[in-house]
Amino acid sequence: MKDDSSIASLAAVLRGLTEGLRPGDRLPSSRELVRAHGVSPVTVSRALAVLAAEGRVVTRPGSGTYVARPAAPRGESADLSWQTVALGDRVVDDSGVVPLLMPPLTPFADDNAIPLTSGYLNPALSPAKALTAAATRAVRRAASWGMPPLSGIPELRRWFAAEAGGDVTPADVVIAGGGQAALTHALRALAASGAPVLVETPTYPGALAAARTLGLRAHPVPIDRYGVRPDLLAEAFAITGARVFYCQPGPHNPTGAVLPRDRREQVLAVARAAGAFVIEDDYARYLSAAPLPPSMVTLDTHGTVVHVNSLSKAVAPSLRVAGVTARGPAAHRLRAAQVVESFFVARPLQETVVELTGSPAWGRHIAAMAAQIAARRDALVASLAARAPELEIHHIPQGGLHLWLRLPPDLDDAALVDAARREGVLISPGRIFYPAEPPGPYIRVTHIAAAHTTELDEGVRRLAVALRLSTARTGGPVVP
Repeated sequence: MKDDSSIASLAAVLRGLTEGLRPGDRLPSSRELVRAHGVSPVTVSRALAVLAAEGRVVTRPGSGTYVARPAAPRGESADLSWQTVALGDRVVDDSGVVPLLMPPLTPFADDNAIPLTSGYLNPALSPAKALTAAATRAVRRAASWGMPPLSGIPELRRWFAAEAGGDVTPADVVIAGGGQAALTHALRALAASGAPVLVETPTYPGALAAARTLGLRAHPVPIDRYGVRPDLLAEAFAITGARVFYCQPGPHNPTGAVLPRDRREQVLAVARAAGAFVIEDDYARYLSAAPLPPSMVTLDTHGTVVHVNSLSKAVAPSLRVAGVTARGPAAHRLRAAQVVESFFVARPLQETVVELTGSPAWGRHIAAMAAQIAARRDALVASLAARAPELEIHHIPQGGLHLWLRLPPDLDDAALVDAARREGVLISPGRIFYPAEPPGPYIRVTHIAAAHTTELDEGVRRLAVALRLSTARTGGPVVP
């Protein structure tokens, strides 16, 4: 066979060779095939690639090429029914979380749908260039691939301590793998399985999912336009005996409420009187169009607050880094939970955050986000008023990523979500934000995941169509 012999011809020869061998038998080496058939190494390589694609051979780098074992017949599957017995009644319920990751984070998203549901920045708003530059600088250092201190690298703990403010020190901070992981660690460390925990209602579904997975019982505490009501919080502590309260002081997800400073002080006083911890989820610290009150951890002198500050919502979904601030025995338990769960957060990620937040690009990004949040919020409010006035806005928030909308009483939130999806727009059903029965039908719409305000308006137009169709099905009045 000459050098210009076709790849197909050599592949046919090798195909016949494999048929005379058994699975696991080794084929002649590439050098031997070159010599035996008078072809170039490139021709041999490509012919073997053809056979590998057909499933006839497998290549093991440094060892050679071997006849592949025959694949199982199509349609034949293993009997996995034994797992049903082994797993028992233990359930990890992700139904309240997965819809919030769409799109573009799950394979279920419709590429043509307009996202008014995801809590992550549209890629056009993410500081991709600055983040890439920061990551490039970080990974060039050989030390970035070594094992970091278990609580996190000192520079990053210093930054999170400074961001928390007050008398928080780097020694109070442990680095976790994102806000959701930090929240799960905190709940596991502070509450025993089966214990009650208090949550704002409505609240972040990820907190509810984490609590359920840990075997905790989430008890609702109502909020108003200013956040959780301290009087009802005190009553809930008294009734349940809970020792943990999960709180988003603002901007709250899903309502956008911001807890004023005086209420923050009242919440701390109520928690101290109950001998309870407050998990302060400060995920939206960098997502406000106006200045926010100081974090509750800066007002705390008794070790009441466990503060979580995460970055993925403000930067990019895969920047899974958070700082958790705690004091006293609770801090030791949180560190232990982090080590047992995952040892430590990957050092390249930690170094990337240090590079990003230490660059001028960080301040520019935060300022740009404040402007975008204000502009997109106002555009969404105006579009809803013009196209869907029957949707009642809970209140117009100063920050955050969402609007919380009450539906006409006869409408079902899940049915409207399905109708909206059919019209090409994604929204979140209100029921997933409640640990118990919701007080009425709500939906959450998000302004930050759409590409621009024109797409926001088109999304509301599609939502209005779905709303009219749903109203007509229930026999309610249709707003023209």
